[in-house]
Amino acid sequence: MSSPAQERRTGVQLLSAAMLLLSSGCSSMDVIMPNSMNALNGTTIKIPCTFTSCYKMDPNMFVMNWTYQETLNDTEEMIMAYHKKRGMVPLRSDRFGERVMFAGNLDKNDLSITLSNVQIEDEGIYNCNVRNPPDRITGQHGIQLNVVTELPPPRDSTIAVAIGASVGGALALLILSMLVVKCLRRHRKKELISEEKMEEEEKLDAEVVAEEGNKHKNSLPEDL
Repeated sequence: MSSPAQERRTGVQLLSAAMLLLSSGCSSMDVIMPNSMNALNGTTIKIPCTFTSCYKMDPNMFVMNWTYQETLNDTEEMIMAYHKKRGMVPLRSDRFGERVMFAGNLDKNDLSITLSNVQIEDEGIYNCNVRNPPDRITGQHGIQLNVVTELPPPRDSTIAVAIGASVGGALALLILSMLVVKCLRRHRKKELISEEKMEEEEKLDAEVVAEEGNKHKNSLPEDL
């Protein structure tokens, strides 16, 4: 039977462990991999899988396996499993033979695999299942592998650059043309204003001359 002092020490230790877990920001097991990917028929592809856990991996307690299924309704076939003495071990199957190999790094929580000489029949769901005690949660994530006979051509950035340059050049030319037209209109407007002023001045001069002539005519004596 434990003494009250021992019980208090145990309670403090549990509380400290709980506080440490909360302060670390770690909540649960999480398996990280894309939802789908494409593979070219006849090539070798890497199927990625990593995991995060609140605890460092213990080789004696760690549990992990890869499974394959054609669809979600089909039975899972195990194609690779972790062995505490031998590490990641590929499991031979009629479908894959020896084409599945481990390509990750257990020290970095990387559980990726490679699939060589991809065939159309390899299309399906690849599940990465992880358990890392004392974490009680089993992490699981599946990726849909699509096998294609040809990959879409990459986008040619030079075409986009050429199109952008052409559009930019045309836009600059248009702006320059508008500025030239605007300047010509402004210059023409000034010329019209100057011509109107000159016509008004000439008209005023003519009126002044006519008025002076009339005054001079009226000032002459009449002939007897």
